[in-house]
Amino acid sequence: MSTPATAETLVDGLTFPEGVRWRDGALWFSDMHGHVVMRLGSDGQLSKVADVPECPSGLGFLPDGRALIVSMHDRRVLRLDPDGLRQHADLHELAPWHCNDMAVASSGRAYVGNFGDASAPPEPPAPTVLICVEPTGDARIVADQLMFPNGIVVTPDGGTLIVAETRSTPGRLTAFSVDQRGGLGDRRVMVEFRPGELPDGLALDGDLGIWVAMPFSAEVVHVSRDGEIDRRLSIENPYAVAVGGSDGSELFVCTAPMWQPEEAKRAKGGAIHRIRIA
Repeated sequence: MSTPATAETLVDGLTFPEGVRWRDGALWFSDMHGHVVMRLGSDGQLSKVADVPECPSGLGFLPDGRALIVSMHDRRVLRLDPDGLRQHADLHELAPWHCNDMAVASSGRAYVGNFGDASAPPEPPAPTVLICVEPTGDARIVADQLMFPNGIVVTPDGGTLIVAETRSTPGRLTAFSVDQRGGLGDRRVMVEFRPGELPDGLALDGDLGIWVAMPFSAEVVHVSRDGEIDRRLSIENPYAVAVGGSDGSELFVCTAPMWQPEEAKRAKGGAIHRIRIA
C-alpha cells in the first residue's frame, strides 16, 4: 500500500525533466524537450548549463568532474569541457535507436541505454543493447536482449550494475556483476513488479537500496539491496529520481503530466519535487 508523499516543489514550468543527479551540493537535470541541461544550486538559483539540440537525457560525471550528457536523437554522448560541449562518443553504430538514460561509474565508464526501436505501448519493443563507453570515448556493447534498458545505477564499489527493463513483462530490475574491464556478467533478475508497474528512473541510497520511479502507476517505490519492495510513496507522473541533500536524506523526483514531445512543450507541466526520506 502506498503512502502519500509529502513533496515540496523546487522547480516547475519544465517540459520534461529527466536524468536528475545530485552533485557537489547542486541538482543537475535535463529538460529533455526544452533541449537544455540545467543546474539548481543550493541557494535556489536555477542556471542553464548547456544547450543540447538533439534532446538531452542521462547525465553523469567523469572523475575529474566534467559532465557527460546523452544526446538522444543523434545517439551521442557529449562532454562538457571548460570551453564548451565536445563529442565524447558516437554510438550510431551500436545503438539501434535513440539513446536515453546513462550511469557513470566512479571509474569514468559510462553505461548507456536506448529505446531499441520506435515502438510505443501496447506494441512490443525490440530487444536491445546496453553500451559501455570508456573514459577515452571508446564504446562497446556489454549486454543484449534487454527490453528498453532505462534507469541505470552502479554501486559505489563499481562491482554491480542494475538496470530497469521498463518494457519487459513484467517490468523488472536486472542486475549484473561488473568485471575489472567494465564488462557485464552473472545476469540475474533483482525484482519483478506487478502488472502495470513500469520501472523508469533509478537512484541508489546510502544503504544500497534503490528508489524506482513508476510513472504509470503514480508511485516511487523502494527496493532493498536484497530485492524486497519495502516502501511505496504515491506521487503523480514520476519519471526520474535522485538521492541527495547534505546528508543523503532527500529524494528528488522529476514529474511530467505527459511525455509526448509537442504536447509537453505546450503544457510545460514538468516539475522537480523534494521528499524527505530519512
